[in-house]
Amino acid sequence: MEQGIFIFLGLTTVASAWFVAASQNLVRSVFMFFVTLFAVAGLYVFALADFVAVTQIVIYVGGVLVLMLFTFMLSSKETLEKLEESRHPVFTLKQFPALLVAAAFLIVLVNAIFKLKPDQLQWIAQSTNNTFRPQDNTVTNIGTNLMTTYLLPFEAISILLMMALIGAAHLARKERSLD
Repeated sequence: MEQGIFIFLGLTTVASAWFVAASQNLVRSVFMFFVTLFAVAGLYVFALADFVAVTQIVIYVGGVLVLMLFTFMLSSKETLEKLEESRHPVFTLKQFPALLVAAAFLIVLVNAIFKLKPDQLQWIAQSTNNTFRPQDNTVTNIGTNLMTTYLLPFEAISILLMMALIGAAHLARKERSLD
């Protein structure tokens, strides 16, 4: 039963995130982002990180999504239609510096993953000897789990928050007229 729910939440997360990235309709993307964030919170519950799951719902669903929805409501209709209708090629020359930085970051990340031996790091070896039960959710255990076992998802979510804030700020800004 638990494995079925986990697979359902995982597939829901991946499918809704794919829809967010592939959709041309911005409003539908925001609502599917809502589904993605709730499914990720469900995955955190399965990882016995209930504090992080509640934080995910409060901060991301309560904060970021409301910010994005207000951005759409406050944007002019012409701006939203222009964003939805603009169909650019996948990569342009203006995007080359960003692609170069992303490729360099990917190379560094893959290099670090292959060269790092996490079982030989002293601070991880000391923390993996601890066993946590579901009723042992203290701040110390949460901090240890966030900085060891769940470090990659924690950092990925922080990057996601930054991207959401940048996107919301970009959509909310007023366009300058060239007159």
